[in-house]
Amino acid sequence: MEPVSKRDEAMNKHHEIEKVAFVKERLALVVDGKKYTFPVADISKKLTDASRAEREKYEISPSGYGIHWPLIDEDLSIDGLIGIKHNRVQTKESISA
Repeated sequence: MEPVSKRDEAMNKHHEIEKVAFVKERLALVVDGKKYTFPVADISKKLTDASRAEREKYEISPSGYGIHWPLIDEDLSIDGLIGIKHNRVQTKESISA
């Protein structure tokens, strides 16, 4: 298996997640240069119930697809948060069905 080059890695990058922070009871993100805030209670029961330390321990996926909080086993996709919907890929089977 060949190593993934920086160019290949950049081509597979979903988003550039530049900031993840909690301000009062809101999740603040900077994604692809745009600022977003979300009420924590609207997006995750686990994050709502989490301590400050649990909220601050997160991992951003290398592809920029999402954020993982290992101490509470919570995952959020960036597309889901910011409302990006992808068209379903059609196959021969799905077209003829």
